Amino acid sequence: MTTEQLEIHPGDAGYDTARTTFAGPTDPVMVLRPTSPAEVAAALHHVRDAGLDLAIRSGGHNLLGFGAVDGGAVLDLSALDEVEVLDAGRVRIGAGATWGAVATALAPYGLAVSSGDTGSVGVGGLTQAGGIGWLVRKHGLTIDHLLAADLVTATGELVRASAEENADLFWALRGGAGNFGVVTAFEFQARPVTTVHFGTITFAADDVAQLVKGWAAAAVDDAPDELTTMLALMPAFGEGDPMAVLYVCLAGDDPAPLEALRTIGTVVSEDVAERAYADIFEEAHPPEGVRPVVGNALVSAVDDALIDAIDAAYGAGGRVVFLRSLGGAVSRAAGTDTAFAHRDAAALVVSAAFLPLDATEEQVADARATWATIGAQGIGAYAGFLGSDTAEDIAALWPERTQARLREVKRAWDPDNVFRRNFNIAP
Repeated sequence: MTTEQLEIHPGDAGYDTARTTFAGPTDPVMVLRPTSPAEVAAALHHVRDAGLDLAIRSGGHNLLGFGAVDGGAVLDLSALDEVEVLDAGRVRIGAGATWGAVATALAPYGLAVSSGDTGSVGVGGLTQAGGIGWLVRKHGLTIDHLLAADLVTATGELVRASAEENADLFWALRGGAGNFGVVTAFEFQARPVTTVHFGTITFAADDVAQLVKGWAAAAVDDAPDELTTMLALMPAFGEGDPMAVLYVCLAGDDPAPLEALRTIGTVVSEDVAERAYADIFEEAHPPEGVRPVVGNALVSAVDDALIDAIDAAYGAGGRVVFLRSLGGAVSRAAGTDTAFAHRDAAALVVSAAFLPLDATEEQVADARATWATIGAQGIGAYAGFLGSDTAEDIAALWPERTQARLREVKRAWDPDNVFRRNFNIAP
């Protein structure tokens, strides 16, 4: 297949879909959809010869729209979506596959890879961010199961990275946010997973501080590895009431952790039940008619200072706050084992304020200032839910020592910074 046959241009059928990501539409000069690593290499040469800015797209869920670009070229990996079960629980997954499709493909084998929680999120983007999902406390981050990756470098070379081959590149791929090449396929060690106890417990949002404190005790401090949760503090939308929704994934048979969770507040409703793991993936839809201002922070503890900051920011209205439990298997890897360095994080806090589409820069600044009262409690940030890319954001993603090592790998594999539409590590 020639490069021309892979291209979608303005005015072509499918262009409007091809130019749109979770963050909205853009106006690229071309969208290329390779079907093999060789075609990825040819596409890269074509884009570089044309002098175009390059965006790489797996699932297209990045909040800043890194998977598309105005006036440049988009390399859409969606055709590289094969899921192949190898031997001894190893699986090979194309970078353009989505995690919902992966879970469905692995279900007949009784296998799963710890991954995200949204079905349409791409394998390539989430993996290179680290990978936080419903099995994170029991099985760790997605990158903790990565055995090898095949990628195309900025010069079009096809290489493999693993603990034995190009080890520094393999280290950097696991948390380096897509700075080093176009990964075409990943090889993972899958884990035996069939069903989980999954669902929601909805609480009255009448005492947010006490609810968060109770969640931290039951879901973080004293929780078994089998329990992963997310507490979502939802504001009043329209004429509705504020809600606190606890998402629960219990990858074990002991019901005691669920009983503890039910005591942290006034239960309004519950639908936790045993479900097939492949059935728990949901879809995320971009908010319409509003401008979200999003921040996140990895925290070492859910302490009183953090709880007070969350209570005050949420209480001001117009803001959602999500608290996701970490620890467990995540913390058993050393902070230097992968480019995801914040292994001592107990939880991830994500928050979004919803502003009018015509919000002024002053309103945006005020929303960010409110978020900063929560973010100041953090030890770092997670690339998967980061809504801005300032120098401070980059510093939060990777500690200075990690950044220095990532920069060395960048200089070796992408000295011209071809792959810069990301949370960029300049060579």
